[in-house]
Amino acid sequence: MTHPRLVAFDLDDTLAPSKGEIDDRIAGLLHELLRRVDVAIISGGNEQQFRTQVIARLADIGIAEQSRLHLLPTCGTRYLRHDGEAFATVYAHDLSDDEKSAAIAALREEAERLGLWETEPWGDILEDRGSQITFSALGQRAPRDAKHAWDPTGARREALRDAVAPRLPGLEVRSGGSTSIDITRAGIDKAYGMQKLVEHTGIGLDEMLFYGDRLDEGGNDYPVRAIGVLSVQVEGWQDTAEKLDALIATLPAPIAR
Repeated sequence: MTHPRLVAFDLDDTLAPSKGEIDDRIAGLLHELLRRVDVAIISGGNEQQFRTQVIARLADIGIAEQSRLHLLPTCGTRYLRHDGEAFATVYAHDLSDDEKSAAIAALREEAERLGLWETEPWGDILEDRGSQITFSALGQRAPRDAKHAWDPTGARREALRDAVAPRLPGLEVRSGGSTSIDITRAGIDKAYGMQKLVEHTGIGLDEMLFYGDRLDEGGNDYPVRAIGVLSVQVEGWQDTAEKLDALIATLPAPIAR
């Protein structure tokens, strides 16, 4: 690959602080990328988070650039793309009511059994994201320092995942962010989302570049690396920004409007 035709990113702790809006520097770098190549963002966050963290921060870019932006919330179980007027749903693999109920029950019961159910969380521990059920051990609004300190080795998340997965044979149970477990339809993860991008853009996996903070085996970005997408490990959005400065300097001139 002389240069990527599509650059993809995780969101939390890659482009932005967890649950936070992207910084002005990242917004500017994404705009520069979108003038040259397609850009995709794929993360466990829900659609509203994408609209707050990303879309609202890129509202001033042109339609041509927005049309090259691909947004895949809830680990690729949803896909949004600009239709000329707004970002609209291309597909959404929502869970059934029975699947949601089973996932919520399994997460709560196993978390309580393992002593991982927080009695005074920062917000909701369990969230229905339509196409994904998410367990956030300390609550959805937990401060970043507390989240990073809760499970630095990943052992707690691994124990909960291993307890919940046998109870949900038709669903995918995986470690998400620093305190979270995500549940989706079986076989739908970030690798699935990247392969759907191939289908919708005609850009091959070997023409894509991915940046993520959890590329280790078992991490929620690992499936992207496992299917052969060239991947770059980052340590927070500032590190991503430094690496993007270097990447943009190697790319062709902006695409003519």
